Amino acid sequence: MAASRVSPARAATGLLRVLAFGLLSSLGVARADIVIGQVAPFSGPQAVTGKAIHAGAKLYFDSLNASGGVRGQKIRLAVRDDAQQSEQTVRLVKELITAESPVAMLGTVGTSNLEAVAADGVLARSHVPMVGAISGAATVVQAENMLVVKARYRDEVARLFANLAHVGVQRVGLVYQDDGLGKDVLSGAAGAAKDFNITLVDSASYPRNTTDTSAAVAKMNAAAPQAIFLGATTAAAVDFVTRYRASGGRAQLFGMSIIDTDVLLKKVGPDLARGYAFSTVLPLPTETRRAVVREFATLRAASKDPDLTARSMEGFIAAKALAWALKQAPSLTPAGVATALAASGGFDAGDYTLDFSEKGRSGSRYVGFAMIGPGGKLVQ
Repeated sequence: MAASRVSPARAATGLLRVLAFGLLSSLGVARADIVIGQVAPFSGPQAVTGKAIHAGAKLYFDSLNASGGVRGQKIRLAVRDDAQQSEQTVRLVKELITAESPVAMLGTVGTSNLEAVAADGVLARSHVPMVGAISGAATVVQAENMLVVKARYRDEVARLFANLAHVGVQRVGLVYQDDGLGKDVLSGAAGAAKDFNITLVDSASYPRNTTDTSAAVAKMNAAAPQAIFLGATTAAAVDFVTRYRASGGRAQLFGMSIIDTDVLLKKVGPDLARGYAFSTVLPLPTETRRAVVREFATLRAASKDPDLTARSMEGFIAAKALAWALKQAPSLTPAGVATALAASGGFDAGDYTLDFSEKGRSGSRYVGFAMIGPGGKLVQ
């Protein structure tokens, strides 16, 4: 049987198709960016936190991209600014998932914001996991497709009250943000106070997305506790410490890990900050025995990003966990990434272990304690 003949025009067309496919494979499809979405406050009172978390994640992703990315593909962060307004958070998460098709989300800030996203169900419907949800509230830790890379707020509160009882403090005041964060802290503090025979002499709230704590300062001065526990965000904590010390308040001040100590120290100065104690749920810059701290310090030293602070470690670790999941995932899809993250055995970020295999638990249970000492130096 004679072989069929192919016309020169048809052969040329076939060759062009082959060449076009090869070009797309090598330059387009095979090297398309892996998109990670972040909706966070880049303006408003909580911008300092949103920017710090973003800077930490970007620091790691930039380093990873410089060495070839993941599976030959670069990681691109697609961001939206919600100004920490819950309704904007939900709208922008939905918009970003539709427009950018991310394989995962990262670093949304705020208990109420995350609760709103969980209530809407967009992550569950789209099967997109959020790694490094910035909250330690029980409602967030237990939400579907939200993964927290640190211990819960209640773990922090329990450790703090145990330390207070150990040093003989019996009368404590509580200042908290009037939202989901504050309610979780208030509930945890009430339980911990009972467990350790400590009296909560008074509590004072301040409105969410504000930094004016003058009413709380007046209430704490009237109650005269031995120690004041700040269930507050960074900007509000700075305002409280400044106003309280200026008013002559002498109680020992204790804060949660969400308060950025770099920012606090810079804003109030080493003299007013001295003696401020706080819980830690992520490695401190001074813990150079941890590989993740050394890695972060090396990359930070070479960076000119002004938004990098100690708070950026949470974004950095979340980015490391997500990059690990991308490498392990059976497919570069939201479902594939979620499967990798939920695998048993966990992930070592560099002498800091995360394990998301148990639903309803945060990825870490580590809680430490530190204090700002003379000259602004951290003491553990």
